[in-house]
Amino acid sequence: MKNKNASLSVLAVAASLTLVACGGGGSDNPTPTPPVPEETRVQDSRTSFAPATPPATTFAAMAAANGDTVDVSTTSRWAGVIGNAAYRVEVPPNWNGKLVMYAHGYAGTGNLLTVQNPQIRRYLIANGYAWAASSYSKNYYDVRVGVEDTNALANAFNKIAADNGRALTAPTRIYITGVSMGGHITAAAIEDETFATANNKVRYNGAVPMCGVLGDTELFDYFGGAQVTAQALAGVPASPITSWSTVQAQVTAALFTQFPATPVTTTAQGAKFASVLKNLTGGERPMFDLGLAYGGSFSAVYGVFGLDGTVNGILNKSSLDTTRFTYVIDNDPAGSATLNASAQKISPVADANRLRRDGLRWVPVTTGNIRVPVVTLHTLGDLYVPFSMEQIYQKRVTAKGNGNLLVQRAIRGATHCDFTVAEQAEAFEAMIRWERDGVKPAGDDVVTAATVAQPSYGCRFTRNAIGADDTASTAQLRTLIASTTAPCPAQ
Repeated sequence: MKNKNASLSVLAVAASLTLVACGGGGSDNPTPTPPVPEETRVQDSRTSFAPATPPATTFAAMAAANGDTVDVSTTSRWAGVIGNAAYRVEVPPNWNGKLVMYAHGYAGTGNLLTVQNPQIRRYLIANGYAWAASSYSKNYYDVRVGVEDTNALANAFNKIAADNGRALTAPTRIYITGVSMGGHITAAAIEDETFATANNKVRYNGAVPMCGVLGDTELFDYFGGAQVTAQALAGVPASPITSWSTVQAQVTAALFTQFPATPVTTTAQGAKFASVLKNLTGGERPMFDLGLAYGGSFSAVYGVFGLDGTVNGILNKSSLDTTRFTYVIDNDPAGSATLNASAQKISPVADANRLRRDGLRWVPVTTGNIRVPVVTLHTLGDLYVPFSMEQIYQKRVTAKGNGNLLVQRAIRGATHCDFTVAEQAEAFEAMIRWERDGVKPAGDDVVTAATVAQPSYGCRFTRNAIGADDTASTAQLRTLIASTTAPCPAQ
């Protein structure tokens, strides 16, 4: 709703720039009017980022594994730097003419820029896909840079191949996938507004955002809502959220008997907070309790309390909005009313994330103005980028009349991006077949509360088999889930 006038604003900006370029209909030799400079922000002053391995021209081949149908070590592998962003490109010998762009997740606030391989790398190679991944030219939560650098790499694909002695035709299809912040990059990259305002333009043919920040700035609203309710339930409702360090010990003692720890255990007030957190992050559903107790992503949420709403200098003004939340403590209407009355109400600064004159918004949006098939994945126990992101995105896409282009899948994982490779590969394959054959794949209903609350919810697309490319943490968490919850029916 905040971006309902975005397309009109884009047209207005474009029109004003056209008038400047053409002289605006004045004299035959008008004095050029310089473009209005865009304001700067803290992120613009961060200039010491550098690729971790700038001299690299290649990277390691993938090791063979049981079940391989092709020799995965025979690919062309090129590495380098474009515009201060490191990159990797891999093309199998039997390239099918299709390119997959991979967008990595949040890499922190350090200066070293690193490239990450997609977890479905083996699947891509075996099926003839080329893939490419950028480190991005800056760290922090800079989705704008992530979109631009990923697009720039996609546009440079053929030149990179030619410069390395392998002439390739232009890709017949370009797809994009990514995790976490990379899921935000993936979803933003296919938006109409992004194509209209990006400096590096790519028309993608399909997308698979996984554990993605599909609600753009609404993720940070959730962080704020979680903090103000924690403070209110702990007895310090009026303490400014940016003064978190002064009340953190008090809040923690009031809400938890064991935290940080595995498992997390709560006080009576903490149990109320857990209820609020569940309802903020998607409602009654399987895996929430495990996500809170064992998943680790709640600790990550707790670690981001105290922010000022600028996304750590990505914005100049606070976009934080907690006024849209109605907090719910299960089976306690009086307690819920008291909490809603006492929790701080924080409103965003007008135009904190407005359209920009020099390219994308500082936090690119995911309004649902899409034109290509999208298949998403999200774990139910994720409390860092919670399942509610899927619900927000579904409502946005549907409101734009594009529900026919969205399929969403719930996975019974306990923490952030806790997918098996099989789940990721299956989602990607579903998107490919949809884009290629026009047959929409199956998905989950993410918005009907009674459906999401079913004990078996998420079973349909959960694949617990651990393969060669799955991480040890995923294996451990899936073992934990199997030992503490009712198993899904045999698949």
